[in-house]
Amino acid sequence: MKCVFHETQRRHDPRHFLSSGAQKPNPEVPERVNRLLAGAENAGLERVAPRDRGVAPAAAVHSPEYLRFLETIYERWRRIPDASEEVVPNIHPDRRDFSYPASAVGQAGYHMADTACPISADTWESAYWSAQTAAEAAAMVLDGEKAAYALCRPPGHHAFADMAGGFCFLNNSAIAAQVLRSRHERVAILDVDLHHGNGTQGIFYARGDVLTVSLHADPARFYPFFWGHASERGEGAGLGYNLNLPLPRHSGDEVFLDQLDVALTRIAAFAPGAVVIALGLDAFEGDPFGGLSVSTDGFRMIGERCASIGVPTAIVQEGGYLCDALGDNLAAFLQGFRHAAAI
Repeated sequence: MKCVFHETQRRHDPRHFLSSGAQKPNPEVPERVNRLLAGAENAGLERVAPRDRGVAPAAAVHSPEYLRFLETIYERWRRIPDASEEVVPNIHPDRRDFSYPASAVGQAGYHMADTACPISADTWESAYWSAQTAAEAAAMVLDGEKAAYALCRPPGHHAFADMAGGFCFLNNSAIAAQVLRSRHERVAILDVDLHHGNGTQGIFYARGDVLTVSLHADPARFYPFFWGHASERGEGAGLGYNLNLPLPRHSGDEVFLDQLDVALTRIAAFAPGAVVIALGLDAFEGDPFGGLSVSTDGFRMIGERCASIGVPTAIVQEGGYLCDALGDNLAAFLQGFRHAAAI
């Protein structure tokens, strides 16, 4: 198995975000790359760089006005007198069925779901290459690899088709799934991040060709709050093609693995030709967000069970924040996956 990564992904370096109204240091920092690369190396993965496929992979799941916004908003924002160093919205619409605002301030509110996705001078380039990394891993799977790991940073699963949120700008897991759809009639996304993949759900909510399944901390009192509940099953052609498995706060290995078996049963019934694992490591018992209590050995077992799906797999990095075991948790997952898949 290979690890895909591009050095430009390090450049995005957000300074702050708001949490419960308080300004705090942003945990989605470049140092995450070093820890994750070390984990991939310890698991025996060879590192490769992605090719540049242009904006097409992102455009397959994101609106053109949103992509233009991400590419240009920082320069436009900095023209505003006394503007903040980073783009952070101060107004949000109460609906989205109106004319598109012309101002940078209005567009920031329209395209940014929260204050946890500040945009700086290097955000677009880092997010662009994060998306290329996901597309490359999916292409490698199409070319015959049983599995490939995309070290995507910044992450992506909170990004909707036209809206950033929760440290995420381009939805890497959705991009990988769409690449896989070019050859497979049905693709499944299994999200094991601490937080619900609300952007991924939103992108595919009315589609029946991509099954979305997410295990995450119960959002009733946890980010992203408004999405991720068990009652959300899809709509239109997608009704029945979305499964949320919210877990009680601080659930450990046993509860997580029991619900993972439920997820795998649903995926088996869907019979996908390929799968995307949206790999969050922030369910770890020592992660700074502290929402769940999965152990390092638990990640090994999660990797083993994910491999049991038995179809070509793109593993896309989502969350997992600075703690001493971050690299070890990635290595444990990858080693478990490789052992079970015998690759």
